[in-house]
Amino acid sequence: MTDDDFLRSFTACTLPPDQFNHAGHIRLAWIHLQRHDFDGAVEGTCRGIRAYATHLGATSKFHHTITVALLHLLRAGGATDRNLSWYQFVNANQALMHNARAALALHYSDARINSDDARQHFVEPDLAPLPE
Repeated sequence: MTDDDFLRSFTACTLPPDQFNHAGHIRLAWIHLQRHDFDGAVEGTCRGIRAYATHLGATSKFHHTITVALLHLLRAGGATDRNLSWYQFVNANQALMHNARAALALHYSDARINSDDARQHFVEPDLAPLPE
């Protein structure tokens, strides 16, 4: 599926839920980082995930801090490089693709990342700053 097809079906809430797994979340964020500045990517990714979760009746699934923190990590991993295809990006960022929680644990304690506040709003990390 092309990036445009993925984004179109995601936005229309016709993307099958099994295709919006962790890799699907990362791909959505990557597409937004490819097409927008960082603030626009955060806005588009968060708005899209909230709308999709609402469509599925899973509003409690959206976690604001994890989404924004992963956008920071993706940007640091080259997601804004328009010369990289999705597949090249995936190959260069296997740790984020397979163990994003470990990458987040370098920046956030369990207590902070699992707090209700972190779920609802972006909270700054308490262990190490996120990459700019």
